[in-house]
Amino acid sequence: MTDAARQPPFASPPSDSDSSRRSSPARRSTDPDDPYAISADAIKDPPTTLWGALRQIGPGIILAGSIVGSGELILTTAFGARWGFLFLWLILFSCVIKVFVQIELGRYALSEARPTLAAIHDLPGPSFLTHWMNWWWLVMLLATTFQLGAMVGGVAQALQLAFPGASPLLVNLLGGPESPLGGPIALRPEHPWAILTALAAAGLLLLGGYNAVEKITTAMVVSVTAVTVVCVLALPATGYPVTLGELSKGFSFAMPAEAMAVAFGVFGITGVGASELFFYPYWCLEKGYARSVGPRTDDEAWARRARGWMRVMHLDAWVSMLVFTVATVSFYVLGATVLHRQNLIPAGFQTIEVLSEMYVPSFGPWTKVVFLLGAWAVLFKTLYVSSAGNSRLFADFLDLTRLVPLHNGAERARLVQVLCVFFPLFALVLYFVFRDPRLMVMIGGFVQGTMLPLISGAALYLRYYRTDRRLTRFGLFDVCLWVAFISITIVASRSLFDTLQPAGEGLRQWVVAVWRVVSWQ
Repeated sequence: MTDAARQPPFASPPSDSDSSRRSSPARRSTDPDDPYAISADAIKDPPTTLWGALRQIGPGIILAGSIVGSGELILTTAFGARWGFLFLWLILFSCVIKVFVQIELGRYALSEARPTLAAIHDLPGPSFLTHWMNWWWLVMLLATTFQLGAMVGGVAQALQLAFPGASPLLVNLLGGPESPLGGPIALRPEHPWAILTALAAAGLLLLGGYNAVEKITTAMVVSVTAVTVVCVLALPATGYPVTLGELSKGFSFAMPAEAMAVAFGVFGITGVGASELFFYPYWCLEKGYARSVGPRTDDEAWARRARGWMRVMHLDAWVSMLVFTVATVSFYVLGATVLHRQNLIPAGFQTIEVLSEMYVPSFGPWTKVVFLLGAWAVLFKTLYVSSAGNSRLFADFLDLTRLVPLHNGAERARLVQVLCVFFPLFALVLYFVFRDPRLMVMIGGFVQGTMLPLISGAALYLRYYRTDRRLTRFGLFDVCLWVAFISITIVASRSLFDTLQPAGEGLRQWVVAVWRVVSWQ
């Protein structure tokens, strides 16, 4: 089967500029130090049993570690506090529907052995060194680093609440609150915890490559999910049982007019975000899915292997969806029961402190420490996984643009290690400068929201124009992928309108005021 035969009849041929961009560095090499290298020597048949396939999952679990973070812990809980169970159905829909985009990007990576930024680099359209969408990704990277700063701050605040005597002890050891070193810590007692958090994340990232990230993330995801589920199961003992009436209200598909803006926000922050969609193909390649399939050939053996490993990747994606959906719904239920019934809507990271108190009357003070450590793990693992993903993508961006040409896998590995130290420390600096975790989360969330329809549209293009047609049979998956793209685009458009409307009104008022001054009115 030729390349032309693999493309649909309506696919337009690439322009000269597109062809020149496709000559950019690819991962089709035999470099043993390159985690994205593929060769005939590394071909492996896909597992034939469910247990064998489960042993090959991992990229999705890493993704779940990135997904369940400050948005789920803070904002989802706050939505539950404000609206009760009203939006439970929407949260479930949001967690499920975006997975189809995730799978499609993974399919292209498995078919072509190229990660996300390289795939976008090859798309038709305006470019300067690389495709314009990759430059917008760079803007998103900078914005989402603000979110990592919020993670550093959130982790520090959770540890400060769990161990309130540690910082005063450190202040005394440094000469008291009047000393040059003890004074700043006395004013901001969470700062030592923030420094320790950033250094711990950087240290763990330097322990190894993909295997270390997968093992550490899996341990943290399992523990965090277990803690959140136990917290929900223990609600009846605290006097906040979940009733069938409340659950049925959560599936009434109601959408009050006054809640419309909130509903769009719920959809935007839950489930797979834009950053995670960019991450997933990289983790799939490092896991070895494309390497096991081998270089693409026209024979049926390649197609059979590719379809087999695609089934493994599907399982990986849906298992991860189950994990982060359980965690997200658990946080939502905590807000919809404990906080909503008390009419409490804590601001930002105060949510952690309020929720940590609710188990103390029934189980004792030790439960507060356990809950706070769980909150610490939620935020820390997101900082850890996001820093690992950002390091890989930024290294790829520098290579694609030839700003920092990488000639082999060893050079790339060294650059990734440097970036694994840089991103946690940069996030720490941002937290020290801005000091407002809520604002930092909002900045990153807004830019991610603008990227979601772009990366979803790119996934559609890759499916119909670039992915091997033997892996893209038309069916229900196509319908769900289009539903995801349309839903994401509508939500992003509405969110952008809601965000820019106040700015537009402010500009209008400023113009009117200037006109009155000029016209002496």
